[in-house]
Amino acid sequence: MKITSVLRTRAALLAASAVLVGSLGSAAPATAVTPASVADRLDMARAYAGTARYNYEAFAIADGYIGAGDDECVEVPGLGAMGIHYVNPQRFGPLDPNRPSTLLYIPGPGGRRQLVGVEYYQIDADGDLATDGDRPSLFGQAFDGPMPGHFPGQPVHYDLHVWLWRYNPSGMFAPFNPSLSCG
Repeated sequence: MKITSVLRTRAALLAASAVLVGSLGSAAPATAVTPASVADRLDMARAYAGTARYNYEAFAIADGYIGAGDDECVEVPGLGAMGIHYVNPQRFGPLDPNRPSTLLYIPGPGGRRQLVGVEYYQIDADGDLATDGDRPSLFGQAFDGPMPGHFPGQPVHYDLHVWLWRYNPSGMFAPFNPSLSCG
């Protein structure tokens, strides 16, 4: 086994262990919102373990994640950033904490992109913005939506942002992270 593989596995297990015991260490204060039930914590640990390798952007690309659009970094003044969305079309469909449909990156030092979070996506079954009987949940959190598509052709959908790799003072499941910027 290559040393890099061992280090990635160890990092994922350490992150997962922190979630299981209910602490995010120094990355987040004790008031951070974390999943409450054991099942939700196990799902969160699976999300950490399943995405740890994507801290290296090349692994995300190798696994089928592609930059959405023109690699635009999404940021709204006063709200913060979401980052650059990398989407894997093969991961749309059934929700699996281990396999998010979208990875969120922020430009880092030297132009290297840093993984900060993930996004889960689910199409609204009836496409009606006025109904939400099929609202999904993950980690004990209801998804945001239903919402119209963000670009032509995107259906009415639900989504859930999860700031796995960067603390968000607005909450682990808030859409924007005010501590991040695209610049």
